Amino acid sequence: MNESVHEYCLRDNIELTRCRPYRKNDQAFVEQKNGAIVRKIVGYRRFEGLHATRELAKLYSSMRLFINFFQPSFKLNEKHRDGAKLIKRYHRPATPYQRLLDDARTPEDSRLRLKAMYLTLDPVRLRDIRLAQERLVEIADKPDGSPATDGEALPLEDFLSGLRIAWRGGEVKPTARSKPAAKRERRRPDPLLAVTAELEEWFEAEPWRTSRELLERLQVKYPGVYPDGLIRTVQRRMEIWRIAQANALVFGPFADATQQAEIVEVVQ
Repeated sequence: MNESVHEYCLRDNIELTRCRPYRKNDQAFVEQKNGAIVRKIVGYRRFEGLHATRELAKLYSSMRLFINFFQPSFKLNEKHRDGAKLIKRYHRPATPYQRLLDDARTPEDSRLRLKAMYLTLDPVRLRDIRLAQERLVEIADKPDGSPATDGEALPLEDFLSGLRIAWRGGEVKPTARSKPAAKRERRRPDPLLAVTAELEEWFEAEPWRTSRELLERLQVKYPGVYPDGLIRTVQRRMEIWRIAQANALVFGPFADATQQAEIVEVVQ
């Protein structure tokens, strides 16, 4: 419930009540389409700010046309119980647009207006939905909460050609992708920050030295500053340097810096 819905209910004399006594499952009828439509399209990310509000509005403006005019659904016609067996019978699948036209209670001017709107729509042109989803994912996943680029929808030819192989990648909606895990940063100050360059010089000069020997050399030069408990930190630092040296030996002096960075991240 928000202010817009509350004002709408007051304007149309819709009474706001809680669920019936001893019928707590009444709430399910209020939110029964959240999982079927909203969560499937928007996903489960948290959206905040004006950027997200604008992109959600763009997504919903296209999505309502797709759901109401091109997305058929089943509606329950009747059900009865035969002993322990519950038998349900449904109407033929139809879109909300088709159901409105088939309903005798729909005014004629509404029928004409809906038919005119339907003739202007092209389901392929609704590929803008994918672009809005991409921008929402960028907004939610970026630290500053703003989209990276304005972006444009795929050209129609590229979009149609990609439909033939889209099934190979499974779920293709951008909002269905899992949010990348936040990189774990150092939680305490680096105790070797002041002497890291010096340690690396010692390592390059004498790469056969062990971590314990380098730590003992630090303790002799800076008495009482670097305790024995830092041995594991020195070992991790030397492991990174040894991997970098091995990478340079295997791939030569022009080794890919990106590959080296990925190795360092794995070690850390």
